[in-house]
Amino acid sequence: MPFYDYHCDHCETTFEVRQSFQEKEQGLRPDCPHCLSSDTRQLISVGMIMRATDRFGGQGSQTACGPNSGQECCG
Repeated sequence: MPFYDYHCDHCETTFEVRQSFQEKEQGLRPDCPHCLSSDTRQLISVGMIMRATDRFGGQGSQTACGPNSGQECCG
């Protein structure tokens, strides 16, 4: 089961909850473990995007380069 971050709008506590996919699909929100309020909302995490760059600091080639790619781009 995945973990989700929640925030309590009543006491401003941020907490983590292990919740099943079925509970998420049903829209069940956990009570705050600090003040027991049901005024909670899920926080959305922002992922990190990584891009390849060439040796001069520019954006790298858009093609895949590897031993089986048939291209000589990784020289």
